[in-house]
Amino acid sequence: MLKKVHDLEINYTQYGKGEDIVLLHGWGQNIEMMEPLGKNLCENNQITILDFPGFGSSQTPNFAYTINDYTTLLHDFLEELKIDNPILIGHSFGGRIAINYASKYNVKKLVLLASPFRSQTKNGVKVKLLKSLKKIKFLNPIAEYAKKHMGSNDYRSAKGVMREILVNTVNENLEENAKLIKAETLIIWGEEDEAVPVSEASRLESLIPNSAKIILPGTHYCYLENLSRVISILKHFI
Repeated sequence: MLKKVHDLEINYTQYGKGEDIVLLHGWGQNIEMMEPLGKNLCENNQITILDFPGFGSSQTPNFAYTINDYTTLLHDFLEELKIDNPILIGHSFGGRIAINYASKYNVKKLVLLASPFRSQTKNGVKVKLLKSLKKIKFLNPIAEYAKKHMGSNDYRSAKGVMREILVNTVNENLEENAKLIKAETLIIWGEEDEAVPVSEASRLESLIPNSAKIILPGTHYCYLENLSRVISILKHFI
């Protein structure tokens, strides 16, 4: 489905009935990467997943978006769908946007999956993280998609305005925003995460007043590597 927001065609999917859960994907990814969560949480919830501008089948912005720009677009997109006070679940780049969103707008509950919130001096998610995806047999098609598209996590592979957006993103510090979050927050991290060190989970927990962290085996994609366990945790939390 498509929805025009801020003069951009935004691709999204929506299914299920009940309380609203909005899933936000990571950099260089798309709706598919959040489907394993959505398909397992839709029995009692309405699931909404969008391709952020510049990713998947959504249009690319015509200027260099910041996290604030993505946050404002997300808010206006959800208003168009009449979604208020959702449960927000974000992975990596999507988690950055979720942190900023929850510091400004109403969120019933917040789940942050390996979500960087400070400036990153290293390159983005490394291609070697694809090995983690390849190990998850039922996600092989997603791994192949990611293999083609995740190179944009690296500054060298990002093209045009997306390169500028990547620079804006990795240089953004959201520590003060995290302190403003009022929603009950669950932080889930992989103990072997090489993209965003697990120590960041503890720092994030110390910043968000009503938060708790869970460290699981695995990498930056621990939510997929421990899918059944994460689904059980999320059902209990939400």
